[in-house]
Amino acid sequence: MKKIFSILFLLIATAFHFTACKPEVKKEENKVILKKSTAPFAITKANNLINFTAYKMTEKVAVGGQFKKVDVLSGGEGNSVKEAINNTEFSIPVSSLFTENTSRDYKIKKFFFGIMENTKLLSGKLLLTDDTKGVAQIKMNGITQEVPFTYTIVDKTFNMKATMDVTNWKASDALASLNKVCIDLHRGADGISKTWSEVALNITSTF
Repeated sequence: MKKIFSILFLLIATAFHFTACKPEVKKEENKVILKKSTAPFAITKANNLINFTAYKMTEKVAVGGQFKKVDVLSGGEGNSVKEAINNTEFSIPVSSLFTENTSRDYKIKKFFFGIMENTKLLSGKLLLTDDTKGVAQIKMNGITQEVPFTYTIVDKTFNMKATMDVTNWKASDALASLNKVCIDLHRGADGISKTWSEVALNITSTF
């Protein structure tokens, strides 16, 4: 008799165990699905190329690079290319910097951006003022400055060009830090090591 009761108890306990587990399985199935943009033009679905050109040596030798990631914080979509670009707020992780030279990438991230204030991200906003000009509000080193740019829209491709001087973001110390660690690499024919504060931007979004 005791054996029968023991078996019944085990069966009841097992049934209770599986019944109690059912709600947890249902919870795992109820995953949140993020809504994707249905706008005809969306930066998140475009091919975005964020290229920059810095300069070294007195001869002003160009050094190209890019940021391989951009996150849209607000806006970034519309019924036309212009509408999608205008008023877009964005952030660019410094960690996505790429110059095809791992040693150079490390030095720029550590000895330039790394000594700035709160500059793991570059953030900003794009404002189109007319059919060919606009202003980029860029935050770096805890400072927001406006950078005027020119742009074109051809078919479904937006291209903007601008030049920024990093000293406007009080980045002279960061520039000196980078030049110090690259002192021989930035030394020109005149024997002077120089890192220019000017940086050219060339950004393209193809929708």
